[in-house]
Amino acid sequence: MTVREALSRAAARLAGGSDTPRLDAELLMAQALGIDRQALLLGDQAQPAPPAFDALVARRAAGEPVAYILGRRAFWTIELDVGPGVLIPRPDSETLIEAAVDHFADHPPATILDLGTGSGALLLAALDQWPNARGLGIDASEAALAIAHANANRLGLAHRATFQLGDWADGLDQRFDLILCNPPYVEDGALLPRDVADWEPHQALFAGPDGLAAYRRIASALRSVFAERGIACIEVGAGQAASAGELFAEQGLRVSSRRDLGGHIRCLIVKA
Repeated sequence: MTVREALSRAAARLAGGSDTPRLDAELLMAQALGIDRQALLLGDQAQPAPPAFDALVARRAAGEPVAYILGRRAFWTIELDVGPGVLIPRPDSETLIEAAVDHFADHPPATILDLGTGSGALLLAALDQWPNARGLGIDASEAALAIAHANANRLGLAHRATFQLGDWADGLDQRFDLILCNPPYVEDGALLPRDVADWEPHQALFAGPDGLAAYRRIASALRSVFAERGIACIEVGAGQAASAGELFAEQGLRVSSRRDLGGHIRCLIVKA
């Protein structure tokens, strides 16, 4: 079977369980060939399909996320190693970095805090954006911190990134110019796509009956870690901006927002 034929067959097989079956098939084929997707699309698709392709498609057909199969995910200007134990970075989360870039256009942050760092996506993207900054990533998962450490080392950012086990901002005695956070915000019991519900860590997804449990903890702790003129960029789920924002306003903090490319309010911008 040729690459072209194998791609068509794989896309048809994945169509029942993926919103992007052709893209999934192309990414998996590129992985099996040891090339990137662009090279696949521009290359000779009449060549024989590699034997490893079928096994990759079978994993995707079973619901495993493409990012876990590939072992990596692009985010902002960097590429991250990902795997079971960490939330897969989404393009929507780049809205937080965009908001921070706009705010710090003429005075780059020197210190950055990432609460619930996971793979290190937000912190490492910010450190790549501001080469003179240093940062701290906090997470309650040792498995996530191991992946974040590995990403910092591979990206050459380990000398500026520190990671530690922790419970949000509890016990921190430092102050930061920029605080980034993508907390869990899904209501307990909510229905999620199979490749999310069955594979990604539930502690990074679910946050109580109303999805606001993490925001309550974060809101009560933010003021103690703000540097002078500091801001926090915090991700919210679709439709949560008002309810989550009110929790920060109740702490005497000023709240504005930023929309993602889909038009949803995705980022709360919080200031003391």
